[in-house]
Amino acid sequence: MFCRYLIALIPIASLLCLTACGEVEDTRPGQPVKTRQQAFKNLIRTFEPMGTMLKEKRYDADKFSALAAEFHAQRNAPWSHFGSDTQYPPSKSKTEVWSQAEAFDKARNEFIAATDELMSAAQTRDKARINDAYKTVYDTCQRCHKTFRER
Repeated sequence: MFCRYLIALIPIASLLCLTACGEVEDTRPGQPVKTRQQAFKNLIRTFEPMGTMLKEKRYDADKFSALAAEFHAQRNAPWSHFGSDTQYPPSKSKTEVWSQAEAFDKARNEFIAATDELMSAAQTRDKARINDAYKTVYDTCQRCHKTFRER
């Protein structure tokens, strides 16, 4: 009899555990963590279609240029939301963002420079140059994430 109750409780306990694992909400004034996370998501929503276009050999110069322009226009959106008081859940930023602020600024500047090159390459419509520029932007993102973002 006890085993039957125990078996019946397992699904309920599992459901309660999953419910408790929900994303933490940013309740601070102006929601800086949520705002910067949303800004990064917007960048990804623009960046990934460019990569898909290049990888799947469905390059369309006009569409790529439009995406590159949108990406370039959004590139500064997250950075102002990395205030010294923004290392709290739901942040995925490591403490190195603040303890290695000079290195973080350097990584940000490398990203900005890479996005400039991507925009310039997109305007040339030279697919080889665009591939190289896209990879450079991707690499700057990966290096920054490795150092400054929790997985």
